[in-house]
Amino acid sequence: MRVFQNSGLYPSYLARLNKLAPRALSFEERRRIFLGDRFGALHFLKPILEDDRNAFFTNGNDFILQRKWACEKGIAKKTSLEKILLAQIEHHRTEVFYNLDPVRYPSAFVRKLPGCVRKTLCWRAAPSGKADLTAYGAVLGNFPSILDSWRRTGCRAEIFYPALDPLMENYGHGDRSIDVLFVGSYSRHHTARAKILEQVASLAHTRQIVYCLDSSRLTWLAESALGRLLPLEKHRRPQAIARIVKPPAFGKSLYELLGSAKIVLNGAIDMAGTDRGNMRCFEAMGCGALLVSDAGNYPDGMKAGLTMEVYDSPEQATKIVSKCLENWQESAEVAARGRSRISATFGKDAQWEQFVDLVART
Repeated sequence: MRVFQNSGLYPSYLARLNKLAPRALSFEERRRIFLGDRFGALHFLKPILEDDRNAFFTNGNDFILQRKWACEKGIAKKTSLEKILLAQIEHHRTEVFYNLDPVRYPSAFVRKLPGCVRKTLCWRAAPSGKADLTAYGAVLGNFPSILDSWRRTGCRAEIFYPALDPLMENYGHGDRSIDVLFVGSYSRHHTARAKILEQVASLAHTRQIVYCLDSSRLTWLAESALGRLLPLEKHRRPQAIARIVKPPAFGKSLYELLGSAKIVLNGAIDMAGTDRGNMRCFEAMGCGALLVSDAGNYPDGMKAGLTMEVYDSPEQATKIVSKCLENWQESAEVAARGRSRISATFGKDAQWEQFVDLVART
């Protein structure tokens, strides 16, 4: 099976990649540095991580990466990123196209794919407005309610899960100096999450609390010297949060933080009803931290009181975090059990087997 996997980069991660690969001269070198950093690796199929000769990977919105490939193949400099991606797929003689960035490359793109492509699948685990994905053979995701919403638009939708990066096994076996870690996005739209973060941040005077926030540009402006002269108060983070905030973390730097934390705090955003199991859950448990997250319907292996802990309100989140830290020996056993269960259930071998089965049935 000749599989082509396309992904996309967040602007904040792209800045990190550019620092990691300032002297990368070729497409292959920049891609190697990216894959080595492991950003998004839970979504990357086993053949991609193992550098299988039949598998091809790219980030279709990485202007630098894609231009390098085009230049190496003698393609005109002004060629659009979409046309470069189509050329890559044709050059690879792709049979199965798996897209992690379908809103950027929706049905209109699928209809332009070369004839060698026999099957098309995409991953989308978030609401996407009026995006048309009906031309894909299947939309994959791990939130049943969102999959149902795709079915209502006429798409075939199938359950599919992230899988632990094998590299995670190297992290989290030493001292855990961080009591509570949160890594994620923050803006005025994350109202429920903001309340939880503010409540738990109140423990910072006695505990080591670390928040690595990827905040909106408006938040950064509101907190700047200039922004404080403007009517932007609602966009500023509460002082309890602002005092402990650090820059966002990605890739191996994220793994190191997760492996250094006793507790990883998680809070879903209002997009999937009561469905739970965002990426941070897999990453936290995969690196051996105790996951403390909001109550809801979680995937197999994520069970409150057995492999993780849950809360129902911001106030309860603080109480549970404090209790877990006070009884850390018992909490550490829950975390270890969680790591074992998740590793056994959501590994790369199982993910690839499920993908091959989905391809056969699509």
